[in-house]
Amino acid sequence: MTAQFYLGTHQPGWLRTSGVPLFVSDRRLRGYKTLPRAKAPWALDSGGFTELSTHGSWSAGPTPRQYAERVRRYRDEIGGLMWAAPQDWMCEPWILTRTGLSLLEHQRRTIDNYRELRETAPDLPFVPVLQGWHVDDYLACADLYAAAGVDLRSVQVVGLGSVCRRQATSEAVAIIDALRAIGITQLHGFGFKVLGLRRCGHRLASADSMAWSVEARRSAPLPGCQHSNCANCRLYAHQWRHRVLGSIPRYEELALFDTPRAASSEGGQR
Repeated sequence: MTAQFYLGTHQPGWLRTSGVPLFVSDRRLRGYKTLPRAKAPWALDSGGFTELSTHGSWSAGPTPRQYAERVRRYRDEIGGLMWAAPQDWMCEPWILTRTGLSLLEHQRRTIDNYRELRETAPDLPFVPVLQGWHVDDYLACADLYAAAGVDLRSVQVVGLGSVCRRQATSEAVAIIDALRAIGITQLHGFGFKVLGLRRCGHRLASADSMAWSVEARRSAPLPGCQHSNCANCRLYAHQWRHRVLGSIPRYEELALFDTPRAASSEGGQR
């Protein structure tokens, strides 16, 4: 299986200059009056984790219609947009505590938002995201999608939410394998770290990571860099990316290169 790796960045200007696929948040792009034109394929994060952890809901964020309007602008003005995440609801226990809602309610709201975005803007590349905490939660979420008329086996990529802090554990592997066993094989891993890529990369269709920025913040700047650290440094990010991809076992087989996947017509552009 050929996987796609998106380099996470909080610097949207890199879209103009970076020759590798990027993962950029709507929270970073929404204030731009003039948007950069993308040099390479990229994907859009909705910023859901920040919205829920900060506000406990999406009430402070855009409505689905407003979000869709922004995504359409990004697609048309930036170009190269492969897919966009919905306004999903993460299911980490501390997020549930913050919102005061049940895990099932988070799953239902995630599915409802995806369906509303697809109905509001069927021309835009929104993708479904599976949410849960334990293996059975994710399987139940897949059933909820099916009951809502969404066949996750037929879309090109399905987001895998709420695993970024558990990806190096056996539970993350079990979740991925359980979904693959029921035919949901085109999974995108959100926010994967190095250990997660090494352990789960061959089980995923794609992944994104901004782990380079955390590493750079704790390290001395690269030789020749004038900043105090390289947490916002494109050179550091690209060197990190090259180093990490080269260290992943079975690198040749995984082929984590820069070949974009073609967009599908039903929510599978992720």
